[in-house]
Amino acid sequence: MTDATPTTGRQVVQAIEDLRGPAGRLEAVLNGGREDALYAALVCHPHPLGGGTMHNKVVYHAMKVFSGLGLPVLRFNFRGVGLSEGEFDHGRGEVDDAKAALHWLEARLQLPILVAGFSFGSFVGMQAGCGDPRVRGIVGLGVPYRAEGRSYSYEFLEGCSQPKLFISGTEDQYGPRAAVEPMLMKAAEPKEIVWIEGAEHFFQGTPSSPGPKLDRMQDALRTWMGKTFGLS
Repeated sequence: MTDATPTTGRQVVQAIEDLRGPAGRLEAVLNGGREDALYAALVCHPHPLGGGTMHNKVVYHAMKVFSGLGLPVLRFNFRGVGLSEGEFDHGRGEVDDAKAALHWLEARLQLPILVAGFSFGSFVGMQAGCGDPRVRGIVGLGVPYRAEGRSYSYEFLEGCSQPKLFISGTEDQYGPRAAVEPMLMKAAEPKEIVWIEGAEHFFQGTPSSPGPKLDRMQDALRTWMGKTFGLS
């Protein structure tokens, strides 16, 4: 692999050929960061059976925040998605895929890691990152409660001591505030929960509050990064 860190401030995007999980090769791309970056970031995509990939719009906008702060950012496709080998494993093997991505980041960049994920990716990423000493912060975007017959629970967050940020829309159809907020309130401190007014699951608008809300999600993430890690 060639050098992933730009020396001129220009963004370098690379296809990663040597990331492998238990089911085989995982398709991935790395957005390069500054030479003096203090952290690297990993962003996990939404549910494969719903068409989720590393190119999802919410995943991309989260990546842009980390990248804009000078951090190298790894995105990858879970097993069975795109060019990634293997088959969908209902979240179990996908946690192993995320752990493989963490191992790759540590080996290649040797930086503390921030883990973020959207929807199913938040559920997977949080499980992979919680309790891992290499992971210094965790972000859950559009944290799901029930989606298309699938239910999610978050008891593991009660023992997750890393700083955590949860961002969801007040009109999230897959993570209603009345169901999600009590679960997230049980998460260990430190944590912050941000509700984007009028946003649905994909941080788009609703009839009563039209227009995309992705910029508000980005603002909340950027603000938390500044408060928690001194990045701006």
